Amino acid sequence: RMVDAAGADVEWEEAQAGASVFLQGTASGVPMETIESIHRTGVVLKGPLETPVGFGEKSANVTLRKLFETYANVRPVRELPGVPTPYSGRGIDLVVVRENVEDLYAGIEHMQTPDVAQCLKLISRLGCTRISRTALELAVAQGRSSVAVATKSNIMKMTEGMLQREFAQAAEDYPDLETWHVIVDNCAHQLVKAPEQFDVIVTTNMNGDILSD
Repeated sequence: RMVDAAGADVEWEEAQAGASVFLQGTASGVPMETIESIHRTGVVLKGPLETPVGFGEKSANVTLRKLFETYANVRPVRELPGVPTPYSGRGIDLVVVRENVEDLYAGIEHMQTPDVAQCLKLISRLGCTRISRTALELAVAQGRSSVAVATKSNIMKMTEGMLQREFAQAAEDYPDLETWHVIVDNCAHQLVKAPEQFDVIVTTNMNGDILSD
């Protein structure tokens, strides 16, 4: 309705996904008709999708991200004039760049025994490199001055550590940008305490979901 009210000349092709599709028996939450529609149009305006909790259904959001390899979730956060908040007047304008198809949110989990559940945290060098370069390129394109990479590499040295290392290597090609690493716990603290210090934050899938929300 908002687009229609703006007078935009858009021809809509409606497609279903999410809870209503689960109830019809499609475990992925995304029917083939919707997938074909996206391939055909090349553009998607997606509303919030509901996933039933605790019954084994896969998130329709995760299904769509994997199918179309939308590996970068770019989430801008900025102060809006005339909208009072506890942070008003501090010039907040930052972007969280969240890796979107790997990590724990890949949804690879199973029951090892009736009493033990396991979820796999998969992070690839390719995934780390391309999300790092996406964040760095975004900073350059938007005239920003710094990029921070937020990880839990002090504990998960192989997985989260891979993002820290690949980011540091990619950052060598962007000498005009200030780049640094921050432990994600401290990043969350600093976002509450002094969010204006950040320009661009790049991080893993689950970390990015929590930080940007």
